[in-house]
Amino acid sequence: MRIPAATYRLQFSPAFGFQAATKRIPYLSSLGISDVYAAPVFKSRKGSTHGYDVVDPRQLNPELGSPGDFEKFVKALAAGGMGLLQDIVPNHMAFASDNAMLMDVLERGGHSPYYRLFDIDWNHPYESMKGKLLAPLLGKFFAEALEDGEIQLRYREGGLCIAYYDLTLPVRIESYLEVLERNVGLEQRLGKESSAFTNYLGLVHLLKSFMPAGSGKARWEETVLAKKMLWNLYTAHEEIKRFVDENIAYFNGQKGVPESFNALDKLLSEQLFRLSFWKVATEEINYRRFFTINELISLKVEDEEMFDLTHELIVKLAGEGTFAGLRVDHIDGLYDPALYLARLREKAPQAYIVVEKILARGERLPPAWPVQGTTGYDFLNQVNGLFCKRENEREFSKIYEYFIGQGVSYDELVCQKKRLIIGKHLAGNIDNLAQLLKRISGKDKYGRDITLYALKRALVEVMTFFPVYRTYVNRETMSDCDRAYIKEAMQKASESLPALVYELNFIEKFMLLRYDPSMPDEVKKEWTAFAMNFQQYTGPLMAKGYEDTIFYVYNRLVSLNEVGGDPSRFGVSADDFHAFQLDRAASWPHALNATSTHDTKRGEDVRARVNVLSELPQEWKVHVRLWRQVNRKHKADLRAAAVPDLNDEYFIYQTLIGAFPFDAARPAAFIERMKAYIVKAVREAKVHTAWIRPDQEYEDACVSFVEKILTPSADNGFLQDFRSFQQKVSWYGMFNSLSQTLLKITCPGVPDFYQGTEWWELCLVDPDNRGEIDFPARESAMRGLRDVPVKELLSRPRDGRIKMFLTARALAARGEHLDVFQKGGYVPLAVEGERKESVIAFARRLGDQWALTVVPRFLTGLIDENELPLGKNVWKDTRILMPEKVPVWEDVFTGKRLKGSSALRVGELLSAFPAALCFSK
Repeated sequence: MRIPAATYRLQFSPAFGFQAATKRIPYLSSLGISDVYAAPVFKSRKGSTHGYDVVDPRQLNPELGSPGDFEKFVKALAAGGMGLLQDIVPNHMAFASDNAMLMDVLERGGHSPYYRLFDIDWNHPYESMKGKLLAPLLGKFFAEALEDGEIQLRYREGGLCIAYYDLTLPVRIESYLEVLERNVGLEQRLGKESSAFTNYLGLVHLLKSFMPAGSGKARWEETVLAKKMLWNLYTAHEEIKRFVDENIAYFNGQKGVPESFNALDKLLSEQLFRLSFWKVATEEINYRRFFTINELISLKVEDEEMFDLTHELIVKLAGEGTFAGLRVDHIDGLYDPALYLARLREKAPQAYIVVEKILARGERLPPAWPVQGTTGYDFLNQVNGLFCKRENEREFSKIYEYFIGQGVSYDELVCQKKRLIIGKHLAGNIDNLAQLLKRISGKDKYGRDITLYALKRALVEVMTFFPVYRTYVNRETMSDCDRAYIKEAMQKASESLPALVYELNFIEKFMLLRYDPSMPDEVKKEWTAFAMNFQQYTGPLMAKGYEDTIFYVYNRLVSLNEVGGDPSRFGVSADDFHAFQLDRAASWPHALNATSTHDTKRGEDVRARVNVLSELPQEWKVHVRLWRQVNRKHKADLRAAAVPDLNDEYFIYQTLIGAFPFDAARPAAFIERMKAYIVKAVREAKVHTAWIRPDQEYEDACVSFVEKILTPSADNGFLQDFRSFQQKVSWYGMFNSLSQTLLKITCPGVPDFYQGTEWWELCLVDPDNRGEIDFPARESAMRGLRDVPVKELLSRPRDGRIKMFLTARALAARGEHLDVFQKGGYVPLAVEGERKESVIAFARRLGDQWALTVVPRFLTGLIDENELPLGKNVWKDTRILMPEKVPVWEDVFTGKRLKGSSALRVGELLSAFPAALCFSK
């Protein structure tokens, strides 16, 4: 198995395809990258900018380039000694017209070879969805869209279809006769003896002869023949074309005449889909989605045949070595992650595999999973927390609550927002779970009297208090951790809703699979199926209620509001950080170390800046109160309230502290970015506006506020004071960034770089972080680094070259001593002296080979703005205690040699560069 030395994430899109990526390989190699970590490259919806809306995992995306372009890309990687870590999407596909497999299901139903692929409840208890797939893709209520003429019957070479703007869904072959026989005047037009009329009658006879229960293959062959016959007649005979077009026009009705749409309404009722207003899916739905996105329909890859179907190309390319590794997207969405990973490992035995898995505080990745670890959110939040000053938590809470004018209970807020998501976005999913449980419980004497309403209420409480993204109960196993998490949720739900304790105890029996051994196997399977279905919805609830709501509402220190993070945990101690790394070295030494990803809420350097505020509570308090006062005039008065509200305003100021560019020469571009971002942020918060029901007035007022406070002018008192304080924060933030970058490279795990982060990276959540990367500028800077003295880089740190220098030097050293980092142990090092809290130090050791990492933090009390954290005057008597004496150390960044000692002075280690990576000589 190839373990990457360092990975670099590239976001493929139509604007950045295989040819563009091939041009970047020499640069990435020179940076020290061993493997390109690629966004999905499989056929996606047309124009996709991210690749997660796959329509066919068996094909490469033609919008990224030809197969030849991909082959050249792969060959260029191999020529550079590099591998490809490929992101795969097993959980879902796009609910779109260009998803040929889904369209085949909607045309052929149970005769389709893909019928079992999609996670659809064809036997939903609601009559309107029985035997149909809900298609909640309309922008308005169905009847309105129908009578406004937005839903149309159309004919094309592929057959009859229902069109709604860019969406087209196939008409079942059984419905063709309704269209083709509506008007009987064709005989008079063509003549009874004409060959065209004879052929048309033959087509009609063929359609009438179809047997509903006919065999799939024979039936499909007849369907293809009938559709081909119709197309040939339609294109060869003008009268037949006119006849068919007239019939279609009849079905499409006349706007302003409601009854003229009755025929199309009847035709639609016969299809295998039911078009509906997109909001219907929040309360009624019969397919599993990716989170709450209607346009992404989930898959049933637990079916081995469907697994093989969707992984055909993946397994082939992994077997050939084209994919050296696989990154599994959204592992928690799968019905049985353990079974899936076992199959994937069997099919790709030599692949390096990591899973996108969010671990709660104290949660561990299931040790039996045959993977190399996670994609690194656990690492990200540990290293980020190191730069948040824990002792100032109480002061920061006071500042926040005073500013917004109210106290905040974090735990209550989490429960409140999770209930909000259940009610507004997942009610239909909860209803489905309750319906399933009701059907099963009717067979149990203890459950027959439990009502559907009570089951729904009880399930809401259990999901609200579920402490982790999901558990992994399956047919064979239930871990002690799973059992503990389920019991914790049940206990809290019972305390919250004691009136339903009977129902909750009953649900707990199901979740823990405490069935009577004498039960029939079929009933036991039903119990297990409920528990496993339940587990697929706790993850989306956490993601939407926590990451996509709480992180925009609880704004005490927004650098902590990160994917996989816990905003209530104000920082990470050095001891806890070391304990995490020791466990990582022992359990998952090859997991990814991430600091930015395509899903992070803020770029790594944005967080590094905001963390500086935790060191400056008094200054922050003075400035933020001043800004509130001077900016009051820029707020709108909306429904007797000032907009933005104080919580959103507090969020805005922290965002600006983190994202404000080093070079403010183009304020208009930054203002436009912030305007777009604030609309997304207030919608995600779901307090005054939301994606599902936007409040345009509130959003416009927020946008206006941002624009006014950021527009330079002589009387903009905010901007003058803000720039002064922000520049100070950004100075210290740079050193936080350098430190976390070196930690990423040298801690246990594989360092992962999101595209562009070898430079200062001040982007926010997508789509802001998916912009074009200026690779030519980076390549030019990289070439210039060879001849630039370290002193010059330190004299101009804002230009970004200092981060690139640290990255390239540290990665080169990692490559030269790879065994030390991939196989060596982790040795926490004690720090003593006056400024010990501002130093993190550890060693990696393999036999008699040592690698020493020393990074600073909490510098606001040690140096002034524009001063470097170097030398004995800064570090005083601070020293690092070594468990063994190493004769000589050589520093990677300066080339300086340092005599070994049992107590290494930080002032000597950090005398010429603000971080140290030394190797024993």
